[in-house]
Amino acid sequence: MAEVDIAPRFGAELHDGFKPVNAWVSNGISWLEDQQSFYRERAVIEKEYSTKLSALAKKHYEKKARRSISLSVGDSPSITPGSLESASLTTWTTQLSTLEARAAEHDRYSAELQLQIADPLKSLAARYEELRKSHAEYAARLERERDVLYGDLKKTKGRYDGACQEVENRRKKTESSFDHGKSKAQTAYQQQLTEMRNVKNTYLININVTNKQKERYYHEYVPDLLDSLQDLAETRINQLNTLWIHANNLEISTLTRSNDHLRHLGSEITRNEPYLDSMMFLRHNVTQWQEPSDLAFEPSPVWLDDGGMAVDETAKIFLRNVLGKSKGQLREFKQEADKKRKEVDNVKRLRRGIREGKDKRDEVEVVRTIFSMQDGLHQVERQRLTAETEVQTIISTVGDVSLGAQNHRFKSETFKIPTNCDLCGERIWGLSAKGFDCQNCGYTCHSKCELKVPAACPGEQSKEERKKLKAERQALSKVVLPVTNGEPPSHVAELPDLSRSNTMDTLSSGFAASANRSVSGRLPTDDVPMEKDTEPEPVKSKPATGTRRNRIVAPPPTQYVSEAPANGSFGGRTSATSNPSEPRGKMLYAYQATNDGEISVEEGDEVVITESDDGSGWTGVRHGHDSGLVPTTYLEVLVNPPRTVATAERPTSSYSSSSASLAGSTQSGAPTTSSTTSLTLGKKKGPAVAPKRGAKKLKYVEAMYEYAARSDAEWSMSEGEKFVLVNKDTGDGWADVEKGGIVKSVPANYIQEA
Repeated sequence: MAEVDIAPRFGAELHDGFKPVNAWVSNGISWLEDQQSFYRERAVIEKEYSTKLSALAKKHYEKKARRSISLSVGDSPSITPGSLESASLTTWTTQLSTLEARAAEHDRYSAELQLQIADPLKSLAARYEELRKSHAEYAARLERERDVLYGDLKKTKGRYDGACQEVENRRKKTESSFDHGKSKAQTAYQQQLTEMRNVKNTYLININVTNKQKERYYHEYVPDLLDSLQDLAETRINQLNTLWIHANNLEISTLTRSNDHLRHLGSEITRNEPYLDSMMFLRHNVTQWQEPSDLAFEPSPVWLDDGGMAVDETAKIFLRNVLGKSKGQLREFKQEADKKRKEVDNVKRLRRGIREGKDKRDEVEVVRTIFSMQDGLHQVERQRLTAETEVQTIISTVGDVSLGAQNHRFKSETFKIPTNCDLCGERIWGLSAKGFDCQNCGYTCHSKCELKVPAACPGEQSKEERKKLKAERQALSKVVLPVTNGEPPSHVAELPDLSRSNTMDTLSSGFAASANRSVSGRLPTDDVPMEKDTEPEPVKSKPATGTRRNRIVAPPPTQYVSEAPANGSFGGRTSATSNPSEPRGKMLYAYQATNDGEISVEEGDEVVITESDDGSGWTGVRHGHDSGLVPTTYLEVLVNPPRTVATAERPTSSYSSSSASLAGSTQSGAPTTSSTTSLTLGKKKGPAVAPKRGAKKLKYVEAMYEYAARSDAEWSMSEGEKFVLVNKDTGDGWADVEKGGIVKSVPANYIQEA
């Protein structure tokens, strides 16, 4: 057998060759069964002297011949070995030859073989097989973890594609919205665009993490596993050598006449170095191997983009928070990894001492300990590599933006009272209402907003200072910060100029009519010049004065109210005669009866309410001596003795789902013509009449909190005020409700079913 100066290592040469190595090690372990069988059979045959021994030697020559290739070079070698055999097989052949020279055996030697050779071989085979199965399970787990990384990256890619699709949907909605809804649509578009960029950054980070983990998988985890399998195989051979030597010594003590043959066998066994079998297996199984290529950024099919990370100010806030979090984790993981690596090195030195005969501990248990400790080290290394890659990726893109950052000292909180997020301004909802609260300045935010919060904590604040900061943050969270893909526009009103050509190439628009609608929501025939853009009024916040925190209620629209004439009439008609204690109402629109049971009334008529609306949309009234039903939406209920007022021409609804309101808003933006003049001078047309009794009932909602309208498209609400529900929340956080025949929007989270 040739001498080799440097012992081979499977991990450095075979790379992703776990299956053939595992099969080879399994063959070696199963070979121990043959060894055990040999010694047990030999112990029995020893009593029958030389005839039986000769037959036994012949039998195992044949077994060796059948397993020669698999034991030497494995089941599927890349190069056939020819007549060559491994060093262990060569030693085994010498032992069989020695056995043929020893034809006489006695009972003592038979008993010694049973107790000192066969039984230890059985125990050794079971222990090695258990350890080999642990390696196989660990290899399967490594592969699953690798596949999970690939799967997570694919899911992140899917979330990125979904975010891009949502940006496109918001952009379309911005183009198709009218003036009263354009500001909300623009805000939703900007928020979704920011969210998309954060998802994209997460996707890019995950790509780098996956690539690093893949590199570590093929260059460290799998090689370490293969080296461990090699150690297992070599330890098995070392243990086998020990038993062979012991059996040989038994023969020396009992068969003095075969002393020369047994010494020759002993010398051959001692030359059987464990790495010689590994070297032969390696030389006949080396194949060409190519590492899988790195993963790369894949743009979304609905959002044209490149592989660069978003580096605008909003994105830098997110990246700064991720960087600060990863830096802290990186320091912890490095310390833990260094500690575990030193422990592994110490146990490896102990194993070398066992091989050199300096330590009498069980080498199998030491190998098991090394394997277990390397598993823990690899887990910490994976976490450290993830944090390190995140830090390197962010610093290489935007620099170390965490320097000088005044991070908030967030703590997870469950809010028991209605609390708004200081970043997005939305309510922190949910069964548990969980979020984060800064222990220094009182900054509150959603869990999803934690990484978007600017690192600008002012430090420890008093209770009054926290209230002041809360009011300022809530005011700032309502301000629209326009952002486009790359450069911010000069004004939010210019955002609808974005066309599909900016973000799409092959997809068509789902709302074809938007191509013929102007930015302001008017028809293409409009030629009235747009007024000069005015700066939006700053949002004023009301400081908290008690435990109840309601929004400011806007004053009544006095520009639409005037004092009534002295005669107390409405619209030139005499009010109905009624008992002052009876509930009364005033007609907002004229109504002409169309069926039996209804009553015709004129706009401004005062009526007595005889039957309240039962949910069908109709109310029973009495006007003069006539009684009947009128649409509830045409009637305004007067509370207590009403203040005598006459309503001026009501403004056209800025948002309504009815055809009449839509026509009114379209005509208001068109040039003045004879047709529009005639409509203006005629009677006002009321909203769509509810279905007659027996149809589906209307749904009513009531306000849970006070709310002050910020545009003509919104209703102001008082706590407990009721409305008719038109459209539920469609996902943008707003619901459409009707009051007095006019449909406007209110925050969906401020209302509940009545």
